[in-house]
Amino acid sequence: MTLSQKEKGEAFRALHEGEPFVIPNPWDAGSARVLAGLGFKALATTSSGFAYTLGRPDGTVTLGEIEEHVSALSEATDLPVSVDLENGYGPAAEDAARAITTVAGAGAVGGSIEDYDRDEERLYEKNEAAERITAAAAAARALDFPFALTARAENHLRGNPDLDEAIARLQAYEEAGADVLYAPGLVTVEEIKAICDAVSKPVNVLASGRLNLTEIADAGAQRVSVGGGLAWSAVNGAIEAAERIIDDGDFSALGTPGRVKEWLGP
Repeated sequence: MTLSQKEKGEAFRALHEGEPFVIPNPWDAGSARVLAGLGFKALATTSSGFAYTLGRPDGTVTLGEIEEHVSALSEATDLPVSVDLENGYGPAAEDAARAITTVAGAGAVGGSIEDYDRDEERLYEKNEAAERITAAAAAARALDFPFALTARAENHLRGNPDLDEAIARLQAYEEAGADVLYAPGLVTVEEIKAICDAVSKPVNVLASGRLNLTEIADAGAQRVSVGGGLAWSAVNGAIEAAERIIDDGDFSALGTPGRVKEWLGP
C-alpha cells in the first residue's frame, strides 16, 4: 500500500501523541528499507551520514542535494520522513522557510531547523533564531498536509553546555511555532527531565549510548533519534573487516546479504 503525503503526515503527528518512540536515521535508500523492514514507524535523515555518502564532512551538503536525498528516502518506504535541515541552508529567516518548502515538495513530512550558523561558526542570538523558527513554522502551516517542525538548540554541541540557555531557547522556539523541541547533547536523565518539564511540546533526545530508551522516556522525552550513529556503526564494521583483509589477508569478517534480501528484493 502506498500512503499519500497527507497520510504520512497524519501518521507522524500521531506518533508524537502516543507512546515514546525511536526514529532511526538512515543514510541512504537501502538503509531506509532495512529500518522499515525491522519495524520502525518513522525515519529521520542524518546530515553527517548523508554527507559521508557523498565523501564529504558534515555541514557541506546543499539544499539541492538534500532535496534529492529526501526524494530517494521517501520513495524507498511508506514511512514518514523527517529531515535534518541544519540551519536551513542560509542565515536568513527566508532560507529556513525555503528549506521547509523544498523538502516538503520532495516528500518529507517533518524537518528540523537548528540555531547554529556553520559558515560563521556562531549560535544565532535567541530572538534571531526564534524569528527563523517563526518563518519555518509559517512555511510548514502553508502546506496542505501536516508537517512537524522541530527546533534545535545547539548550544550543548557548540561549546556552551548551559542547560538554562538551552531551556530559554527552546521555550522561545515553542512560542515561535515549533511542534517538537530538541537540544542535542543532553547526556543525563536530570538534563532531559529539566528540558521536558520546561516546555509543553514533545521533546526529541539524541541517543548517546549512556541511557536506554526506558530511562529517556521516563525522563519525559517523546522521541529518540540516533543521528549518524547507525551510519558510523556500519562504516566502522566495514573498516574493521577491510583492515583484516589488508593486514592479514583474512576475509572471514565479510558479510552476506542475508536478511537484507527480505527488504531489498531479489
